[in-house]
Amino acid sequence: MNRIELIIATAIVLFIAFLVGWFAHWLIHRFVRVAQGEMTDLDTMAQQLHEAEEQREQAIAYYQQREAELTNQGNQTEAELRAAMEGLREARQEAEELRAYIERINAS
Repeated sequence: MNRIELIIATAIVLFIAFLVGWFAHWLIHRFVRVAQGEMTDLDTMAQQLHEAEEQREQAIAYYQQREAELTNQGNQTEAELRAAMEGLREARQEAEELRAYIERINAS
């Protein structure tokens, strides 16, 4: 093989490699290509997802705040109930003592 044949063979091999690379590039972009309308749809969906996540975070914060308020209110109601029950117990005890006192006075 002389020098000219080597140069021609090398040129043919390089040209074939170029064609294979170009064809592979064309194939990849043909299957992966996203149309402009699809990009607009994707942007719209991304924006809607972002808004939905913000609404979710706001809802979680609201429910946590509401839960804390209700827990506090329940604790206050429980404390008031205990105080009322203690007052009722003391009133019953005082009424019983007064009945016993009245019975002693009437018996004397």
